Amino acid sequence: MASSKSAIAIIVLAIAILWFPDSAASATSPRSGGFDAIYSLGDSIADTGNLIREGLGPFAAINRLPYGETYFRRPTGRCSDGRLMIDFIAQRFHLPFLNAYLDRNASFANGVNFAVAGATALDVSYLESAGIIMPYTRSSLNVQLDWFETHLVSLCSTPEQCTAKLGTALFFVGEIGGNDYNYAFFQGKTIAEATPLVPLIVQTIKDAATKVIQHGARHLIVPGNFPIGCVPSYLTAFRSDNPSDYDSRRCLKNYNDFAELHNNQLQQMLQSLRKQFPSVNIQYADYFNAALQILDNAQDMGFDEQSRFQACCGAGGDYNFDPNRMCGETGTSACCDPSKRLSWDGIHMTENAYGDMVASLFAGNLKG
Repeated sequence: MASSKSAIAIIVLAIAILWFPDSAASATSPRSGGFDAIYSLGDSIADTGNLIREGLGPFAAINRLPYGETYFRRPTGRCSDGRLMIDFIAQRFHLPFLNAYLDRNASFANGVNFAVAGATALDVSYLESAGIIMPYTRSSLNVQLDWFETHLVSLCSTPEQCTAKLGTALFFVGEIGGNDYNYAFFQGKTIAEATPLVPLIVQTIKDAATKVIQHGARHLIVPGNFPIGCVPSYLTAFRSDNPSDYDSRRCLKNYNDFAELHNNQLQQMLQSLRKQFPSVNIQYADYFNAALQILDNAQDMGFDEQSRFQACCGAGGDYNFDPNRMCGETGTSACCDPSKRLSWDGIHMTENAYGDMVASLFAGNLKG
């Protein structure tokens, strides 16, 4: 584990030069390894505090310990025990942690985080018309893009200025879309009923990526979906007595196949986007295979092999996940050593797992 994390800085620096040669040469801040700023659009995988400033509603527990206990020693609005992937990436590029856009007293000198926990790719009105209710936030991808464009006014006043300003920044467009599917499945939709959402979500992500490129972005990372069939929340909600529903890892095959369907369509879309914008570096972040690699090598990486599918923080059961008693609520508790677990709360990863996800991405799961 320690050796994999200590290698991240070297890997990232090399990729900053090899993957982004123009930006590495032209960046105005040498300490950033080629990037002056990071901008993030997405959901709880990247949110560093927007949802807690919107008003939490049914997800208030993320603003209480044990969330944030490992690194920050307090809750920050991050859906983990500590740092997220976006935090590890900022650190490795020697940039500050990204402040949440809704933190009006924060500095945005090195980028902004527009991601909101619970956010969807598709607009709330569309999903509600399809019978899918948004329990946490209405700040969909288009809302976040509106925030970005509002913020852009403070950065530049002409297209040339915006291109110069954003050309040395790194943009994350996602992960987004996972909640569209989560809400659909957990509200009773079948895989067949959710499948028509896939091309709509992929098109929405393409539209968002196109928009930031047109504003001047030149370096994009677009992540795919996780292997949701291996996540404690899915394993709990959709557990089956039929052994054929599970693969050799003990993950739910049909839900992983669905995640791969999304990821395949997303990668096909990115291929067309690269042809449309040949001068822009567009990378696909393969969260699916990065997570599976960690799952398959859990013991060698320092995780507890017997608890690979159990949340660290929960309320008991085979997967330590209860949708009626989420981490941080009465009747739940956290494991004594989150660094030994892959899953933090049954939905999101632990800080340690997120750190290894970043190592895996930069060691071969960024594809362009």
